[in-house]
Amino acid sequence: MRLLHLLRPALSIIPEVQEPRFPQPLKVKVLITGITLFIYLICCQIPLYGVYRTSGSDPFYWMRVILASNKGTLMELGISPIVTSGMILQFLSGVGFIEVNHSVREDKVLFNAAQKLLSFIMAIAEGMAYIWSGAYGDINQIGAGNAILILLQLTFAGVIVTMLDEMLQKGYGLGSGISLFIATNVSENILWKSFSPITLSTEAGTQFEGAIINFFHLLFTKQNTLQALYYAFFRESAPNLNNLLATLFVISLVIYLQGFRVEVPLASQKIRGLVSSHGIKLFYTSNIPMIIQSTLVQNVYFLSQLLYKRFKTNFFVKLLGTWQEAEFGGQSVPIGGLAYYMSPLRDVKDIINDPIHAVVYVLFVVFMCGFFAKFWIQISGESAKDVARKFKDEQIKIKGLREESMVKYLSGYIPVAAFCGGVCIGLLTIVADILGAIGSGTGILLAVTIIYGYFETFHKEKYDNQSIF
Repeated sequence: MRLLHLLRPALSIIPEVQEPRFPQPLKVKVLITGITLFIYLICCQIPLYGVYRTSGSDPFYWMRVILASNKGTLMELGISPIVTSGMILQFLSGVGFIEVNHSVREDKVLFNAAQKLLSFIMAIAEGMAYIWSGAYGDINQIGAGNAILILLQLTFAGVIVTMLDEMLQKGYGLGSGISLFIATNVSENILWKSFSPITLSTEAGTQFEGAIINFFHLLFTKQNTLQALYYAFFRESAPNLNNLLATLFVISLVIYLQGFRVEVPLASQKIRGLVSSHGIKLFYTSNIPMIIQSTLVQNVYFLSQLLYKRFKTNFFVKLLGTWQEAEFGGQSVPIGGLAYYMSPLRDVKDIINDPIHAVVYVLFVVFMCGFFAKFWIQISGESAKDVARKFKDEQIKIKGLREESMVKYLSGYIPVAAFCGGVCIGLLTIVADILGAIGSGTGILLAVTIIYGYFETFHKEKYDNQSIF
């Protein structure tokens, strides 16, 4: 008996979204995707009941945009449980600890059920860790009853996120819930930092948080135009126009690189003369390496802050990471240990002040993104062997090649594209952070690749359905 078979008795109690009996028309998919997004946004605004306080250091602060989470609300954990559970199971599957054949329907059902069950468990575990860390106040202050209520709310929200993601992935909507929530959160953050009407008191007088609104405000209120432009482009207390221009530059660069691909000519074995092509993109694994790398860093950050808050003098805890309160915002920032060397570079000054940190961080991000990209194609069914098998099952062959030569031909492109794409994603993230792009380099890269993927999916669906209406 294999490990997955132990889940058979639990299948009846694990919630599941049934696959649609018929392909959904595009207008229905767009409607359901919109409803899913509306539910997510509503959950982002519903505060947790029983919380004593939500101020103070936030363990998820640096990753909230990427995790599509919102502090003090039902979306406190965001997509962290489902991404972490997927990463764990894919790793166990890749190393052979869990045997799964995705071409066998029962294995696919059991694997999906295992991922959902683990995501529920992760939501409970992360919720308990959050409560124990004092994020909502001391346990003695909030009481056991409120602590249980908070845990139930976080677990319920985790279930909702998991089911919404499954509903979209099974064909009721476009893309996946994870991608939709990340893209929404990142886009919302960029728009807010550009047009926020909140006023700030600075040494130069009252300014607006939004970079664009502040630009026009300074032009109309400052008598010295050069001084107004200086504050609009170079202020450090809030987003400036340089940050916005850096964001636009990175977005344009990612869209440009999305067009790099190798077209593999295909010929049908069923219909003579029917030819087509299979595109192998530079970003072959899309944003998967960055999502996995970000989730890994987020979990290290969370564990490190949790332990450091309780055991500051322990040698091994300090080796994992030491933290201190930031000058602005009241958030903790890593200043030593493993967490520090995994923290992103904020600008060129960070490179000059600590070149060792810069070198270690660049090598870490590039290596992990490249490694996860190559590892992902092996466990996700996108390797050269898997693609060649799909061609064979669909009675398609690469033009000018025999069936036995297809794997060798694809092996010359797919692993290279996956690794180079992962490295490029990592380097683009570092460049975006150094240039000061709004939000974070990781968030922008994820948002652009996700929205570009939605654009391609929408056009494919529109072509297949001929019309949205």
